[in-house]
Amino acid sequence: MAAVLRALRGATTLDEDTAGQLNDRVRALVAAMLERNGIGHDDLVSILFTATGDVTSMFPATAARSLGLGDVPLICASELAITGAMPRCIRVLMHFYTERTRDALHHVYLESARGLRDDLPD
Repeated sequence: MAAVLRALRGATTLDEDTAGQLNDRVRALVAAMLERNGIGHDDLVSILFTATGDVTSMFPATAARSLGLGDVPLICASELAITGAMPRCIRVLMHFYTERTRDALHHVYLESARGLRDDLPD
């Protein structure tokens, strides 16, 4: 099978909005997404990060760049301000090329964000 463009979802949360914790949690999330899905650096097309309005300590893309992803297009955006939404939440949409089928992908939800997708295996 030839490699096709796929997308992968992930999310994590912060206990407190500090640059140190954001850096650690985003790095852990992105690394887990890459590792669990066998995604290599050259397979990546782009990564979109969104954060809830209460995340202001740093850009999530800055943490991803520190993993050696500085040449991958990264962008950050604000999450919709929905009443009752999970606080201090960072979501990721990663685009990449793979030979894996869609049902073979492992979306990654860490910390309190695990509760966002209880339909997915750990």
